[in-house]
Amino acid sequence: MKRVMKLIRKISGSAVLIVLGLSSAYQVFAQQYVVSENVPAHIREAVESNNRSAEDTARDVNRFPAELLTLADLNVGDRVIELSALGQYYSTIMVDAVGPYGNVYMYDLVAFEGFGAEGGNAFAAANANAQYHLANYDTADYPSGVDAAYLILGYHDLEARDNDPSAMNANLFASLKPGGKFVVVDHSAESGSGWRDAANLHRIGKEVVIDEVTAAGFELISDSSLLSRPEDDRTASTFSMNGTTDRFVLVFQKPY
Repeated sequence: MKRVMKLIRKISGSAVLIVLGLSSAYQVFAQQYVVSENVPAHIREAVESNNRSAEDTARDVNRFPAELLTLADLNVGDRVIELSALGQYYSTIMVDAVGPYGNVYMYDLVAFEGFGAEGGNAFAAANANAQYHLANYDTADYPSGVDAAYLILGYHDLEARDNDPSAMNANLFASLKPGGKFVVVDHSAESGSGWRDAANLHRIGKEVVIDEVTAAGFELISDSSLLSRPEDDRTASTFSMNGTTDRFVLVFQKPY
């Protein structure tokens, strides 16, 4: 009888370990990023490319890069401006997605020279269809007739770094071709808070971004919940949240 009870306990313990193992495996699987089926092939291939670092691909689960660039209508051959290119997370995907006949014009703020210039210049040297610049976004000499501009997680930095958002938006409007897209992604602040939390929490109110960008002549064509996280109450610093902030995704268009 004792042997039977020992056997039962052993089997039960093994079952618990198996269940725990499956649970852990499920958690790992649940955190993996899988590109959606409706993503165009050129974006899928760029996101799944071996050219990307393990550090960058680990961030995909919180950023949904393929879906974001699909929403933004990134196409082969596009010429695009990428503002706040720090670290080249999106740059690496974009240069592959637009292909050799496209161009990615990367810009970092002058204030961020110590954080981005070395990596940005090295990346541009290694990719014939990329250029890197340090400039203030409101006065930068952007190329004309570009297909899109991207400002991802950088709009909130503008005022603290002595850049005029209105002047930047007007400058980008002039550089885009008719029908060109301006994509803004940033950490959400509390509704109606405007610029209040930009310097300390690194968040900004979606409403003020919409007001400022449309004032330059752009039309808002998409307000996406792609990166929405309702569990974020928007009161903590973004640096304390390990990439899990609630983020707004806005796509504007220059009228035809």
